Amino acid sequence: MDKKDGDLKTQIEKLWREVNALKEMQALQTVCLRGTKVHKKCYLASEGLKHFHEANEDCISKGGTLVIPRNSDEINALRDYGKSSLPGVNDFWLGINDMVTEGKFVDVHGVTISFLNWDRAQPNGGKRENCALFSQSAQGKWSDEVCRSSKRYICEFIIPK
Repeated sequence: MDKKDGDLKTQIEKLWREVNALKEMQALQTVCLRGTKVHKKCYLASEGLKHFHEANEDCISKGGTLVIPRNSDEINALRDYGKSSLPGVNDFWLGINDMVTEGKFVDVHGVTISFLNWDRAQPNGGKRENCALFSQSAQGKWSDEVCRSSKRYICEFIIPK
């Protein structure tokens, strides 16, 4: 292969990367249109009920993660979006758990959660309840729950800068 062919191969690879990046952006745009956009995130509610792990895998397969509220603005946005997109649903999964170390809650990437919004007397499940739920009836406060419970969920997608 001479230098010219090498250049062409490089150009084609670059083009494919751009095409794939464009596809990802279009997929994200579709998610944002179907769901809701809040600051640098889009939220999309689930259709059905899943265990924590299945819900997390479903979000990952769509290019996102289970929702992880990072501040009170996001809590309020999730409350509003949850009420409109999951009517009558009292609670849904968060991408937060303490499966590895009891009492040390981390996000789905294993990073320690710095913003916490536990309800009174929560988390209270000890080693039995290792996954976090967002509670509509408790105004967006969190509680811990058995990870194998079937719940609705919301996926979040980070909008690249």
